[in-house]
Amino acid sequence: MTNKIVVVDGLGNLRSVAQALRAAAPEADILVSNNPADIDAADRIVLPGQGAMRDCMRSLRESGAEEALLRAVKNRPVMGVCVGEQMLFDASEENEGTPGLGLLPGKVVRFQLDGKLQADGSRFKVPQMGWNRVRQTRAHPLWEGVEDGSYFYFVHSYYAAPLEAADTIGEADYGGHYTCAVARDNLVATQFHPEKSAAAGLRLYRNFIHWKP
Repeated sequence: MTNKIVVVDGLGNLRSVAQALRAAAPEADILVSNNPADIDAADRIVLPGQGAMRDCMRSLRESGAEEALLRAVKNRPVMGVCVGEQMLFDASEENEGTPGLGLLPGKVVRFQLDGKLQADGSRFKVPQMGWNRVRQTRAHPLWEGVEDGSYFYFVHSYYAAPLEAADTIGEADYGGHYTCAVARDNLVATQFHPEKSAAAGLRLYRNFIHWKP
């Protein structure tokens, strides 16, 4: 049985996401597209995102992919990555307020790290850029075979703050603990980039591809 996965186009970092999905599951049919008909026909959808959330939301809207995505989340697995995770929430502080898809209650906020120092005495930089350890806050099929405390790759200035604690499945620490992975029903998403996170990231994608919510 073909597992058709659409990586939603127009939102950045698509080539590396598609390549990672192919590496994680060579048997799957991976398509990069923002065509609503392709999204409607997909078994699973990956929603990446890079850059400003406002631009990503505009791209979704103008292509018609937003409505197709909202149809898809009713009965198919969807995974958000980086800004793709942020877009699942109600709104972001970015650009003085940017509405999201409203699929998860909560907002996206900016790191507030002025004056805070890291353990080595250096200042925290925004955006956070590089490897960070992820603590699994609750069990989820996405974590199967992934050791708690594994390192993943991050590049971001904003992060999601879910209204409901149960939606958080992973946390990282950067000047304080914050949510970096969420899940509810057939939705799952990470702030970090699995496609840039070596073996642990590929395992996450493989888990998503075989996940049966």
